[in-house]
This record gives sequence, structure tokens and C-alpha cells, in this order.
Amino acid sequence: MAGTEIAERKRAAKAYRWDVRPGDGTVPAEFDAAPAPVERAARWYGRALGWLRPRREIRESLSEAFAEERTHGHFFLFVPVFLGIGAALWFAAEVDPPIYAMVLLAIAAMMPAWRLRHRENLSAILAGGAFLVPIGMLLATLESARLDTVIIDTSVTTMIEGRVLSRESGAGNTIRYRIALEKTREPTLKRAPRIVTLLARSRHDPIAIGHGISGRARLGPPSGPALSGLNDFAFDAYFAGTGAVGYFYSAPVAIETGSGGWSDRIAQRIAIWRNNLTEHIRGRIGGDAGAIAAALVTAEQRAISDETVEALRQAGLAHVLAISGLNMVLAAGTFLVGARMLMALIPGFAERFPTRKIAAGGALIMVTLYILVSGGAISAVRSWIMICVMLIAVLVGRSAISLRNVALSAIIILAVTPSAVTNPGFQMSYAATLGLVAGYAAWRERPVRKEGKGGALRLTGGAAGRFFGGLLLSSAIGSLSTLIYSIGHFHRVPAYGLAGNLLAMPAISAIVMPFGLIAVLLMPFGLDAIPFAIMGKGIEWMIALAEWVSRWKGGDVVTGRIPMSAFVLIGVGGGLLCILRTRLRHAGTVLIVVGALMAVWPPTRG
Repeated sequence: MAGTEIAERKRAAKAYRWDVRPGDGTVPAEFDAAPAPVERAARWYGRALGWLRPRREIRESLSEAFAEERTHGHFFLFVPVFLGIGAALWFAAEVDPPIYAMVLLAIAAMMPAWRLRHRENLSAILAGGAFLVPIGMLLATLESARLDTVIIDTSVTTMIEGRVLSRESGAGNTIRYRIALEKTREPTLKRAPRIVTLLARSRHDPIAIGHGISGRARLGPPSGPALSGLNDFAFDAYFAGTGAVGYFYSAPVAIETGSGGWSDRIAQRIAIWRNNLTEHIRGRIGGDAGAIAAALVTAEQRAISDETVEALRQAGLAHVLAISGLNMVLAAGTFLVGARMLMALIPGFAERFPTRKIAAGGALIMVTLYILVSGGAISAVRSWIMICVMLIAVLVGRSAISLRNVALSAIIILAVTPSAVTNPGFQMSYAATLGLVAGYAAWRERPVRKEGKGGALRLTGGAAGRFFGGLLLSSAIGSLSTLIYSIGHFHRVPAYGLAGNLLAMPAISAIVMPFGLIAVLLMPFGLDAIPFAIMGKGIEWMIALAEWVSRWKGGDVVTGRIPMSAFVLIGVGGGLLCILRTRLRHAGTVLIVVGALMAVWPPTRG
């Protein structure tokens, strides 16, 4: 009888639909006089309804958030994430996973991923991840098998003969040659590497690129990490194709050798252009300024003095020396703006022709030539792909600055060179790009407020204020986005990196890169002297600022090593904050907080 009464009162409660507060258990007045067991059961039922209602609302809210993320196409942004996770897992494994296991896993996950591709929930993302992670592992397997670089086992002294692929002049009379090895003798190596990098310290006439070279040399395997978990130079050398490093005992001599195939001849011609361009720039601009100017164009950094490199590093400006996204963006942006301004000066041209697309096409050709003369380093190729994707988006009438374009460039890079995911430059480049693009999107979508006239400070609140405000904001976002990678890989952070970038970036953006581009474009006509002189003055200003900042008290902040789990949590959390735009992004905030706590208070080992 008591069970029947309880059931009736439950139905009455549903009929009344009283307002149940979470954890309150309020019931209608007629239950006040009910027997004690019935009253307790009714109150328990009320509490249960109050506990379920907010959770039902949370589920509905999450479903709406997932639907909004899919509407904006943000699920596509997880494709390179899962591919990168798969590649990273393969490279981190102590033993190569069996190929058949990865293939079977991908096949088994393909059907669920295909069937759930239109779902607007977490299961769709997880199903896609289950399919893409083994695909990333397979791509890493294919890259390793395709390269098959032969690395020398132990150090050896031998006579070498080969063909010069490229050369870099360093401080003093040193020249570093990259050589395609053709023959060894005294002793003859049975398992000789195909490409070696050798340093020549003796004074000699530089051997031209493409010519034969011979000499007694000391060959050794590329060095591994100094400590477990640090950068593995042998890993980088393997994927660069370098099988040995070393030095010549005496000055090498030029010999006759074959020219190689058509691809070798093309590479040789590009290397000659690069070397001639480097020497020309150093001839126009002397000292460290000329060496940095050459590094900005051709990526040859060996001629820069150690003191200047250290000053730039302590001021947080070492990234300027690498051919990276900054250089590509400044070069492409300068060309875009300059080309459109020149076309606007022609009467009626802008009304009849799409000047924006014409300028984008010219910038696409320009950055392609830039990557050819810059040596084709991995960081440069990565930046080139990103810029090309954005310029092609302009040509087809799409938004150039978007997270989808960043994701597309990452997919292309991971499909061709999945080993790049382990490179600190790849991680820092995409972290900074994600942060800047997400910050740009948030700034663009902010509520617009009517600006006042500004009175006496109207210049500060106008163009100048927006320029320096944007510079401050972009520098802060870039520094915060790459902070965890500086700590995780280099275990230190430049204390005054933000200040150094704020002081030097106006000179780099407005003087160094624009006039460097103008000088290179005018070089065939012999009119490059004045632009190179202006570029040199801008670099000298940058060096002076870097030296001034490096003398500030404090120096670098040495953080030491942090747990890998903290590094991963903060990195993933930062990615979620940039990729997502609904309340789901706060999952990234939780991961960052947890990772930061683990980094500050790592678990003690018993």
C-alpha cells in the first residue's frame, strides 16, 4: 500500500510541475501531512529532479556549443592536431610499431569516423581522431622509409671525394661545405654516407658550388642529445639527409667530377644564385649588419659574430635571423602594399582590373623566389606554405587570415614531413600563428564603440596609437603563445624579450625588410646601393637596441626542466583556447591551469 501511495504522489508531483531548486527538495503543500515514509520518498524524488535538471541543461548547452563549432567549421582544425599526435607517438616510441597494426587500426576506425562525420558532439571528434592518429603514424613510417639516410657509425679519418652542394662562409677564413660524397679511400668506407658537412679552416680559394672537392677529413656521426629529453641533433641530421659531420685537416682542393642529373643541376644553379646574392649583400653592407642582412635574405648566419648573436638572443630577437613567418609576412605584405599603390597611380587601372588579386599573384611569385634563394630550410618551407595558402585564398576570393588556412598548411607539412612535429620551430611557429590569428579574429569581432576626437592626444588614439597598440598586442600574444615551448625545449625565457621586440620591431617592419625587398628587386638594374644602405642603418639600429637591452640586469630567466605531462597539458590547452570560440574553449583554460600547477609543484619521487 505504501508503494502505491508513493507512486501516486510521484505522478502528482509531475502533474503539479512544482519549481524544484537544485538540492532543495521542495514539495507541494499536501505532502506536508503525508506519512513519514511517503514524505521522505517525495522529498528524495524532488531532490532527484533538482539534480537532473541542471545536468540536462548542461547537456543541451554542450550540444548547442558543438553545433556552433561545427557551423564555423572548427572541427576541421583538429585534423592536423590528430595527424601530429600520431606522428609524435610514432617518433616517441622506443620500438617501431608494426605497420599492419596501424593499417588495421585505421581501417577499423574509418567506418565509425565516416558515419559520425555529421554529428555535432564529442563522439564525432573522437571517432575522427581514432582514424587520423594511425594515419599520422603511417605518414611518419613512410617518411622514415623514404629517406633511409645512412649515418656513419663511428668517427674515422679518410680521403674523400665529392661534389659541393652548397657552402657557407663563417667568421675568419672558415668555410662550411655540404658535399655529396662520391668516393672514400685510405680507408674505403663500405657503408659511406651520401651527404656530409665538413668545415675547412685553412686559408684557400673557395671551391665553387657544383665543382668537385677532395681532401683528408675527419668524419663523425652527428651528435645526439646532451641529456635525455633535449634536442637530438642526430635526429635532425637524419631527416636533413646528413650522414656525417666533420672537418678537413688541411685546405681542400678542387677536382673534376660529374655534374649529376637534371635535378642536381637545378639545385646547383639555385645554390650559386644564393651564394652570389649573399656575397653581394655583404659587399654592400659591411660588418655584422651585412651578415644579418644576408641572413634575412639567404639564411646564411655563420658570418654573424657570436657577441651579436648572444645580444639578439638575450633581447628576444634571435627569431629575426631565421627565415620564418615574420620574414615571409613582411616581404609579402610589403610587395602587396607596394604593388597596389603603384597600380593605383595608373589612371583607370584599378577600376578595370582586380588589383588585389594581381598583387597577390605577384607576391606568390616573389615568396617562391624567396624560398629558393633562402636555402629551403624546414622553417622557411613551413612559412612559405603558410603564406602560399593565404595568398591563394586571396586569389580565389576567400579570407586570407583564418584558422582554416593555418590548419590546411599544417596538414600539407605533416603529410610531406611529419617529422616536423617534433621540431621546436614547428611548434613555436604554429603556436604563435594560432595565437595571432585567434587574437585577430577576437579583435575583429569585438563590439565597436564610437571613438572620440581625442583632443590633444588624437594622434595617440589615431593611426599612431593603433600601430603601436597593435605592435604591443601582437608581441604580447606571440610571446605568451610560445612561452611554454621556450620553457619546455630551452628551459629558459628571455626576461626582456617583449621589451626587445617592442623596441626593435618598428625598425624591422618599417625599414629593414621593406628596403631589403626593394634592394633585391632593383639589384638586376644596379640600383640597389641606396636601399641596401638604408637597410644596413636599420639593422645597425636593431643591433644597438639589442645590445642595450641585453645589458639590463636580470638576463634570461632559467626555468629548468618541467614534467612532460605539464608541457603537453599547457600546449593542448593553449591550442583549444585558440581553436574553439564557444564556451568549450574553457576546457583549454582548465588544462592550462592544471599543467601550470604540475609545472610549479611537480610530483616528488619516492
